[in-house]
Amino acid sequence: MKRVILAVAFAGLALTAPAVAHADPDTDFANALHTVGIYGQKDYNAWIAKIACERIDRGVDKNAYDSAEFVSNQLPKGSTTEQAWKFLGLAYPTYCPAHQALLQLAAEKPA
Repeated sequence: MKRVILAVAFAGLALTAPAVAHADPDTDFANALHTVGIYGQKDYNAWIAKIACERIDRGVDKNAYDSAEFVSNQLPKGSTTEQAWKFLGLAYPTYCPAHQALLQLAAEKPA
């Protein structure tokens, strides 16, 4: 199940990656989230993404699974696990591209 969710997150990333870049990465991020059905205030979602990256940098979260749990707790009530992974699939390349490998590691990890 986790592999399916991660595959969906990567698929969402592939569909939104070619978007035209704007001067404001927060706007681009919000637009990308909208393409995968995640809505909310632009600044709040960008803030959550930046905190997720910082949590990895500081060692609070050790891997993408920890990050997904953090994001899931921040998304609106009723959001799915799939949405949390899609959020990360878009957040990492936007705000902390050095951590994209964590998504790949999670996708390759046996369930």
